[in-house]
Amino acid sequence: MQYFGMGCSLEAASIGFIIIIDRRRDKWSAVKASLTRIAGAFPGNLQLIFVLRPSRFIQRAIADIGIKLYRDDFKMKVPIIMLNSVSDLHGYIDKCQLTRELGGTLEYGHSQWIHHRTAIENFAMTVKTTAQMLQTFGTDLAETELPNDVQCTEELLSAHTDHHSKLKDELKLAVKQGATLLTCIREPVTRSANSKLSPDELENVATVERLLAQLDETEKAFDQFWTKHHLKLEQCLQLRHFEHDFREVKLTLDNLMEAQAGFSDVGDSVTRVEHLLREQKQLEEKGQEPLEKAQTLALHGEQLIQNNHYAIDSIRPKCVELRRICDDFTNETKKKYDILGKSLELHKQLDKASQWCEAGIYLLASQAVDKCQSQEGAETALVEIEKFLATAKEHQLSNPKEFYNQFDTILTPEIKANAQRILQKLEDVQEMFDKRQVSLKKLAAKQTRPVQPVAPHPESSPKRASPKTARPAGVATNRRSAEITCPPKSVSEAELSKKKSIKKTKGGLKIEVMHEASQGGSSRVLVMSESDENLSTRRRYTLKFFDTREH
Repeated sequence: MQYFGMGCSLEAASIGFIIIIDRRRDKWSAVKASLTRIAGAFPGNLQLIFVLRPSRFIQRAIADIGIKLYRDDFKMKVPIIMLNSVSDLHGYIDKCQLTRELGGTLEYGHSQWIHHRTAIENFAMTVKTTAQMLQTFGTDLAETELPNDVQCTEELLSAHTDHHSKLKDELKLAVKQGATLLTCIREPVTRSANSKLSPDELENVATVERLLAQLDETEKAFDQFWTKHHLKLEQCLQLRHFEHDFREVKLTLDNLMEAQAGFSDVGDSVTRVEHLLREQKQLEEKGQEPLEKAQTLALHGEQLIQNNHYAIDSIRPKCVELRRICDDFTNETKKKYDILGKSLELHKQLDKASQWCEAGIYLLASQAVDKCQSQEGAETALVEIEKFLATAKEHQLSNPKEFYNQFDTILTPEIKANAQRILQKLEDVQEMFDKRQVSLKKLAAKQTRPVQPVAPHPESSPKRASPKTARPAGVATNRRSAEITCPPKSVSEAELSKKKSIKKTKGGLKIEVMHEASQGGSSRVLVMSESDENLSTRRRYTLKFFDTREH
């Protein structure tokens, strides 16, 4: 049973209410006012009304008459039982359900009950207001559009976080309020273990616990929603940072690739190629930091994908793009180094070939003609030439065509023209050596023959001196020049003149071997060397070829 219908449970409200109006110390007017108020404003299911009449005789009589006259005015559909004393009330209601003022044993403090009920109603209003605030905030969060830049996302995340913190503080205060109220209601039991809570207090405890449970459920639902929303905002901020960093790194990488594409020169000399290699090294070092940032950003993007980011479809292509650009730069750098390395090797080879040609021309021009006329001199010159030709293999110049083909991929028209010029020079110098070798081999292989004895002329005196060996008077100035002979002065000289052997080499050398008998049976070989005019012609050719190479 509840008094005045306050603080009832749903179960009690479904059963109905019994009202006891104690007007023993009042007048009929107070009874009338109470009945009028109950008839007009009582919200619950009313079952029965007990009225303790005023104790004074006149007021009791007036009450009896008034209840009969004004029953219809109260519009009561429930019985109104007028009682003269508390003992009459005990015939209807057990004493354990009545307070001490009504002769019962129920512990009841009206002021405390009013205080508890007021606090419970306030707490119930707080729970309701807090739930409405959380619902409104949740609706606002659900309708919020995600920003497209870092700053706006940070501001939105900060604003929502602050609002969430304030609502959490409100929730904490509400929970604290409910816990304090629950402690106050349970205070009698806390003070004394023998104390028991009255039905009203038990009902109040149940009401507060129900409100706290409702508040707890509301808070859990809000926390779940906030967790999802906060995660989405954080992922949005991560995405905006990723996109911002991607744009910066992509711009740097594009500039890097553009700079690398500008390194199309392969160099036209050793010095130029070495300079290009240094520039390529500087570009590679300059690109290390952007490449590391790109790799780190791609790794960060993959971590976002692994963490189930909501923008996977936007992040994955950017990661692929970053790794592709890094691979392209690395591969292009390797290609550049490979091409420049080949170009450097090519120009070094060409420089070696040019130097070899110059050294060969100098060797041919420096061989003394007079020293090559003897067999020993010719052999020495051949050895010098063979040693020098052997160095061609060290410089990989033995097969110019193969040397030319292995660098075909990097040959520009200018480099190709220079290479062809030097290779042609190699062929020309090689041909000069071949011709010189042929001449020297013939000189070195020429053997001396004894002169046949000739009978003395009858008219000649036995004591006459032996005929002298004819000496060459001149040297041909070209390959078709005829040999110069002297007319014999005697028979011995005539026969000796017929046995004269003359031979010209391909290089313009005219070799004349003459034999004469001596008393000792020995022979002498005379070799005619190149004339001054022919030697001058060869040297002019050598200098002209060298001058053509330089220009």
